[in-house]
Amino acid sequence: MSNGLIWEVASVQRKIYCLGNRDLLKEEKLVAVVGSRQMSDYGKYAVKCFVPKLVRAGLVIVSGMALGVDSFSQEVCLNCGGKTIAVLASGVDVPSPKSNEWLYYRILKEGGLIISEYPNGTRPDKDKFLERDAVMAGLGLGVLVIEGRERSGTRVIARLAAEQGREVWAVPGRIDQEGSWTPNYLIKNGAGLVTKAEDILADLGEGWR
Repeated sequence: MSNGLIWEVASVQRKIYCLGNRDLLKEEKLVAVVGSRQMSDYGKYAVKCFVPKLVRAGLVIVSGMALGVDSFSQEVCLNCGGKTIAVLASGVDVPSPKSNEWLYYRILKEGGLIISEYPNGTRPDKDKFLERDAVMAGLGLGVLVIEGRERSGTRVIARLAAEQGREVWAVPGRIDQEGSWTPNYLIKNGAGLVTKAEDILADLGEGWR
């Protein structure tokens, strides 16, 4: 069973359904990690460089459990003994995508949290992803972007995060890779260029270094 609560995300009250460790929502140290569903070897390398150090610094990793960078970031987080929050575009009792059902149950087993704006039994569809992205973008201190094509939800999440006053960091990508378009675009337009986790921790302030 999931329990609904009214939660303020970026000064907007939303009804959030929860399954798992609700205490994670009380944390002030949440960071979203998002990126391409078509994750390259470079993207995988970047996740392995950033996520373990963010976890060791005490940050909770937020993502959407989508294929590619999102789910891999959450898997790496759990492998490091960290906690993660998955934001779904379905009911919290409907693992999505179905192919990541194993990750859904592992998150719950290892003290993580599944949240959604949608009641139990709700199936995912494309119209729900923008609202899911807004929650993911506004839930924490900022968003780390690792890969994303020009027409991708990753770019939307970064825009929503900036509009909600959150930090946006981007890992620069190779100019010959399609998946580098969004992070390189974001950097050109003011996102923080980061090449190591310490760059993010420095932006977050003295207590995180």
